[in-house]
Amino acid sequence: MKAMLTVSIFTAALVLGVSGLASAADKVEPVGTWKCEYEIGGQKRMSTLTIKKDGDKLAGTMNWADQKDEPLKNVKLNEGTLTFSAVRKLMNNEIPIDYKFTIDGDTLKGKGASEFGGQKQEFDINGKREK
Repeated sequence: MKAMLTVSIFTAALVLGVSGLASAADKVEPVGTWKCEYEIGGQKRMSTLTIKKDGDKLAGTMNWADQKDEPLKNVKLNEGTLTFSAVRKLMNNEIPIDYKFTIDGDTLKGKGASEFGGQKQEFDINGKREK
């Protein structure tokens, strides 16, 4: 009987702990303006990511020094991971970039991935939410 009670208490604690983790991931708030830094080819670069709510969906834009207000596509937040794509326009070329970020408070970390000239390239990105 005592063993059965111990198992029941353990099971209840486990269920509460797992549901607490799930709800913590759901509480990630991507909405805001994020200043992002990354490096490609040994050169440090910056971009600005803006995420907003459009009804019950997420939407946004990406800005670079030479390209403004590029709409994001397929913006999704799933289990604390933000994903989307954007098209980078450089010298008459359009380069689709897929982004994947984890958000922790006002910090985001992740990667951008693209293919250009038959070569796949992936780069790390770090960002901070503007206050």
